[in-house]
Amino acid sequence: MKIFDTKTRKLENFKPLKSSEVKVYYCGPTVYNYAHLGNLKTSVVEDIVVKTLKFLGYNVRTTMNITDVDDKTIRDSMKTWETLKNFTEKYTQEFFIDLKKLWIEEADTIQPVTEIIPEMVRMIQTMLNRGFAYYAEDGSIYYDISKFKKYGKLAHLDMKGMKTSVRIDNDEYEKDNAADFVLWKAWKKEDGENFWEEEFEIDKKTKKIKWRPGWHIECSACAMKHFWPQIDIHMWGEDLVFPHHQNEIAQSEACTRKEFSKYWIHSGHLMVDGKKMSKSLGNFYNLRDVEEKISDIDTRVLYRAIRLSFINGNYRDSIDFSFDKLRQLITTIQNIDKSVQKIQNYVPEVKWARKDFSAELQVFIQSYIEALEDDFSIPEALWVFFDFQKYVLSELRDKNMSKEEQESTLSLYETFHQVLGIVDLEQQKLNKLTDIPKNITKKLEQRNIAKKDKDFETADTIRDELLEQWYVIRDTREGSFLEKN
Repeated sequence: MKIFDTKTRKLENFKPLKSSEVKVYYCGPTVYNYAHLGNLKTSVVEDIVVKTLKFLGYNVRTTMNITDVDDKTIRDSMKTWETLKNFTEKYTQEFFIDLKKLWIEEADTIQPVTEIIPEMVRMIQTMLNRGFAYYAEDGSIYYDISKFKKYGKLAHLDMKGMKTSVRIDNDEYEKDNAADFVLWKAWKKEDGENFWEEEFEIDKKTKKIKWRPGWHIECSACAMKHFWPQIDIHMWGEDLVFPHHQNEIAQSEACTRKEFSKYWIHSGHLMVDGKKMSKSLGNFYNLRDVEEKISDIDTRVLYRAIRLSFINGNYRDSIDFSFDKLRQLITTIQNIDKSVQKIQNYVPEVKWARKDFSAELQVFIQSYIEALEDDFSIPEALWVFFDFQKYVLSELRDKNMSKEEQESTLSLYETFHQVLGIVDLEQQKLNKLTDIPKNITKKLEQRNIAKKDKDFETADTIRDELLEQWYVIRDTREGSFLEKN
C-alpha cells in the first residue's frame, strides 16, 4: 500500500511502526459553531482512510481531540453569556450528529482537551527544563523555534530566508509570521472565568498564576496521553500543515526525542466560487443549510450525495461545491438505490451459478482493492463500483442471474459500501418485498417460465390469478417484479 506523505511530498510504502496495530490521530473540531461542509469534507476523508485500512486488514486504533478551549470558543461563549463548558458541549453534540448523518465512524477515543490540562502542564514543564520553552515578560510561556533544528520541514519552510517575528500568541497565523508560539497563555480580562491556576518551575522558582493553554499544545498532549511518543498517521486538512501541525511536531519531539508521526495525510479544501469555504470568509454552508435548501429530497439520499460530493475527486485536491453539482449527485444516489432494489426484487429464472460470472466479480473486487491501496484513490474505486453496477444490470436485463449470483451481487454491494458509504443497504432491505408469500413468488416463477416458452395463455392465467390476490406483475428490461396492488 502507498500513501502520499506531506512531509516528503511523495508516495511512500506504508509500513506501520508495529505490525499488530496502526495508531491514527486526527485533529477534531473547534466547537464554537456548527461544522461547515469544508470541515465535514475533511472528516469524510479521514473516515475513508480509516475504513480503507480496516478493510485491508489492518488493526486500527484512532484518537481525536475536541478543542473546547481556544481563542474562538472563549470569545463566542462570552458573547452568548454561556459557560465555556455548556457552550462547547452543545456544538460537540451537533458535530457528532453530523458525523452520523454522513456515515462517518467516530474515533475510538474522543478527548475534550479541557480534560487533559495535567498532561499539557507536564509537557510544557519538560520543554522548560530542556530549554525549548521560556517564560516571557507578558506572563506567557513560549516555544523557542530556534532551538528545534527541524522546524519548518513539514511545511517546507525556508527558515533561512524568512523574516520571523519575536513571538506570537494568536492560535492561527500565516507562514510569513513564523515565530515563537505560545504554549501557555497569561490570563487576560477578555478570558473571563476561563483560566487554570497551574504551577510551573521557572528559573528554579515556582510560579502559580492564572493561565490557559495555547491551541497547539492541546493535540500534542492528547496524542501523548493515548498513544505515547509515536503515532503512525496524523490527519486533517491542508490548512493545518502550518502552523498547527508544524508546532505539534516541535512540541512533541522536544519532549520525546522521537519522530512524532511516521506519515502525514492532508486533504484539500472545499471551494465555493473559487475561494476556500470558511467561517472567516462567510462563504460556508452547514448541513442544516443544505437540508433547508434541498428539502424536497429524502435526507437518506441527500446525506449520501453530500458524502459522494466529498469523495468524487482526489482527496488531496480542492473540490468545488455547488448546489447544481449536488443535485446531479442526488440523481446518482437515487439510481444506485433503484439498481439495488431491482436486484433484490428480481426473481431468478436460472438455477445454476456460472464460473465466468464469479470470475468477473473477482476482477471487480481486485481492481477496487488496487485502487484503495494506491493512496486511497477513491475516484478510481468509484469507477470500479459503477462499472460493476453496469455489468450486473446487463446480466439482470438478459435474465442470466441465478439465485446464488443474485446473493453474490448484493454481497459485493455491501463490500463496496464498507468504505464508500454511498449505498443505503438498510433502507433497501426495508423496501424489499420480503413479505410476499412463497406461493405467490412461486406463481411468478411459473408465469415467467410460461412466458419464456411462449405459452402466453398460461402466463396470462397466472397473471390474472395474482391480480385476484392483489399482486401486480411489472415487466421491465431488468426482469419481472411483483408489487402489492
